[in-house]
Amino acid sequence: GNAAGYAARTFVEHGQANGKLCIVTKEPYAPYERPALTKAYLFPLDKKPARLPGFHTCVGAGGERQTPDWYKEQGIEMLYEDPVTGIDIEKQTLTTNSGKLLKYGTLIIATGCTASRFPEKIGGNLPGVHYIRDVADADSLISSLGKAKKLVVVGGGYIGMEVAAAAVAWKLDTTIIFPEEHLLSRLFTPSLAQKYEQLYQDSGVKFVKGAKIKHLESGPDSRVTAVKLEDGSSIETDTVVIGIGAKPAVSPFDMVGLNNTVGGIEVDGQFRTNIPGIFAIGDVAAFPLKIYNRIARVEHVDHARKSAQHCIKSLLTAHTHTHDYLPYFYSRVFEYEGSSRKVWWQFFGDNVGEAVEVGNFD
Repeated sequence: GNAAGYAARTFVEHGQANGKLCIVTKEPYAPYERPALTKAYLFPLDKKPARLPGFHTCVGAGGERQTPDWYKEQGIEMLYEDPVTGIDIEKQTLTTNSGKLLKYGTLIIATGCTASRFPEKIGGNLPGVHYIRDVADADSLISSLGKAKKLVVVGGGYIGMEVAAAAVAWKLDTTIIFPEEHLLSRLFTPSLAQKYEQLYQDSGVKFVKGAKIKHLESGPDSRVTAVKLEDGSSIETDTVVIGIGAKPAVSPFDMVGLNNTVGGIEVDGQFRTNIPGIFAIGDVAAFPLKIYNRIARVEHVDHARKSAQHCIKSLLTAHTHTHDYLPYFYSRVFEYEGSSRKVWWQFFGDNVGEAVEVGNFD
């Protein structure tokens, strides 16, 4: 993932990469900027969608594009499609899926998250039901969007909203379903959410709020045909995208020390776990969020970058500052060619206290 890519760059900047660094990944690709998947990757094929190698790390933060060749040139070993399945802390070894045994001096866990899924018994694995976390997921979704007529997006968070905005470019009949009273409830005030919803409604997107899903229905070919709600109503569909959050990918590193409140692997302000020589960065790290004086996990690309850089500097230099992070979230929607209105937003901090609106939303 992205945190590994930024870690690699920081190792290179300190002259410590050549022959000293190995990245082990379950994906067939070198690290890339994951936000592209729900933004420009999903544009229709005539709207210049993003594709690799265009969004490899570190293009998102302004830096050299780290293609597979870049890692070779820097002397960084890459093990693709071979995730770690076991760890022996005493012997400082890792076992991979293919049976390789890797010896480490320092271990950095940057496994990120996996998409939260609907249980199979309510239709979570039916053909036509999609989750989005990696390039393979995005490719699978695009093949469905090309044939789709009716799309249901489950979840009113920013992944769901970005997918719905892309669906508008495909001219699909799109409905967003979520249990909260307004979308992006963790970030938006009700007033902001109402204005944002209006933007989508002006593009033909429908909202079903305060709704809970009972199950997904399928037809004779077992493809999804409808979303059944707990109030007894149902919404016809041929494609469903589920964006209900993510879970930290801690396996097989549970014994390193988990945080039971926020999930993830517990670390200090320099991303050190309780075990000497083992660090955790990015979405999977439960770290002290200094500004709010609490332990937090931040699932965001900005934190993936900054935690990687902070951790590697602490590891390679006399740098001992505690990571002092200001939470940051952003989104970019309706950015395809011919869109009537492209919208970006950026948030800093937490949605706490009283909100004061200044300026004109138009």
